[in-house]
Amino acid sequence: MAGHSKWANIQHRKGRQDAVRAKLFSKLSKEITIAAKMGEPDPEKNPRLRLAVKEAKGQSMPKDNIERAIKKAVGGDAESYEEIRYEGYGPSGVAVIVETMTDNKNRTASNVRSTFSKNGGNLGETGSVGFMFERKGEVTYPAPVGDADTVMEAAIEAGAEDVESGEDGHIIWCADTDLNEVSTALEDALGESDSTKLVWKPTTTTELDLDGMQKLMKLVEALEDDDDVQRVTTNFEASDEVMAQL
Repeated sequence: MAGHSKWANIQHRKGRQDAVRAKLFSKLSKEITIAAKMGEPDPEKNPRLRLAVKEAKGQSMPKDNIERAIKKAVGGDAESYEEIRYEGYGPSGVAVIVETMTDNKNRTASNVRSTFSKNGGNLGETGSVGFMFERKGEVTYPAPVGDADTVMEAAIEAGAEDVESGEDGHIIWCADTDLNEVSTALEDALGESDSTKLVWKPTTTTELDLDGMQKLMKLVEALEDDDDVQRVTTNFEASDEVMAQL
């Protein structure tokens, strides 16, 4: 599997820690509230909200938390957030995309820039690394859901573009505009997914050794610790040996 998939696996293991989980739930709640505020509060009538709720469920977020986040938007209690994407380079020239939701863009820009500089990276202009990624829909399933052929057949029927199958599970890719329809069809064929979301998929990668990976993880974790940061994506690639040593 590609580097970004390995990073997701690292994050999944990290996510068992209570403090990290609480922060994750906070970010998921924000996405749900914003999605509900921008459209219908009914997930069946609001594709973005449906995907946000689906991702929250995939991360084992309690139903009460999900309903509270939707009610916050309906009740008019939600803050006004602006979605801003930052791009830059991390240690060893790794491309980094930082997606944020903020009610104070000056604060967020200052914090993101400072975090990059303190951790061996530098913030660039919008578009400085974006050309190394494609916006894609990503649906993941655990390995026991079926063998590679079964999942591939379901993915083709659902209108997906590609499938990566390995011992860690299955990653199904589709066009970003097709994610809602593809994930619904996959759910009918394979059941509930582990994760359904829009991602930045690297088209080119940067190989890192152990030292480079440790420095990159420090930067990413520092960025993700910022309450305004929703998601961090990089284009690292690392060998199985390096990943095993982390």
